[in-house]
Amino acid sequence: MHILITGAFGFIGQELARALLSDPAVRLTLTDVTQPTEHFDSGRVTILTSDLTSADAGASLLETRFDVCYLLHGIMSGGAEANLELGLRVNFDSHRLILDHLRRTQPGIKVIFPSSLAVYGPAEGLVVSEATCPMPQSSYGSQKLMIETLLNDYSRRGLVDGRIVRLPTVIVRPGRPSAAASSFASGIVRESLKGEKNILPVEPELRMWICSPTTVVKNLVLVKDVPGEKFGLSRTTNLPGLTVTVQEILDALEEIGGKEKVALVEKKLDSKIDAIVRSWPAEFNTNRAFQLGLIEDVPLVQTVREFADGLKRGKY
Repeated sequence: MHILITGAFGFIGQELARALLSDPAVRLTLTDVTQPTEHFDSGRVTILTSDLTSADAGASLLETRFDVCYLLHGIMSGGAEANLELGLRVNFDSHRLILDHLRRTQPGIKVIFPSSLAVYGPAEGLVVSEATCPMPQSSYGSQKLMIETLLNDYSRRGLVDGRIVRLPTVIVRPGRPSAAASSFASGIVRESLKGEKNILPVEPELRMWICSPTTVVKNLVLVKDVPGEKFGLSRTTNLPGLTVTVQEILDALEEIGGKEKVALVEKKLDSKIDAIVRSWPAEFNTNRAFQLGLIEDVPLVQTVREFADGLKRGKY
């Protein structure tokens, strides 16, 4: 099985690649605008650098036939809000170029698209499901929703075999802070456990829908093997996660790292970030995901402990 991952050299992409390589029948083509931060020594991996906003680059990449394509590349929420034109080029135009090329040259290919809870608008007091009407309050959410709609239509027509998974906020991500509006949710744990001062730009009572990187990667692997007919009319599912407050993330940090680590977090409200994150729902019904065979997340404290252990081992 030959699998393509775009945006492959971010943390999720690299972890997904390693998980897929556990199957000896899989070979990978990994592409991004940067080089990977980790070394892949498998003879089953091809590494390419490409800018998929270029139609020529996309066409060249897709001269190779693939069985599965993971579309992980994109500009994160804060970046897409700050630069509309760049967000449209990367999050919408490049994805449409790829999907149109695939439907013409590789009809029926499995396409897995990680979307986001940002496609929804404010849902105070509501438990969100796939039947909830999306009403994105950010350019990032709007761009994700446009590609969802396109991929659903191409799947309805039998042009591709699309699988759309709406991701929670993924914490704890290693590496440096990203342009995601929710980057602080990882930062208050990651930087604090590394002994670095950091900023909390939202109120501690803010509720969020989160998931561990390990669970997200496991579900991205599982969703490729779900029989297409199990999806029915919609190819979209919300991934399992946990509803937590920011204070509960700080409490988990204190349990694992102690009060001295929590003291490294400076509360400094950023109204723009706060507005974006507050526009996302915090409670989800994920029965559909479980019906498709996906798995639930682990407790928050376990996720923080696993990250802390990884830091001690020099993994991050």
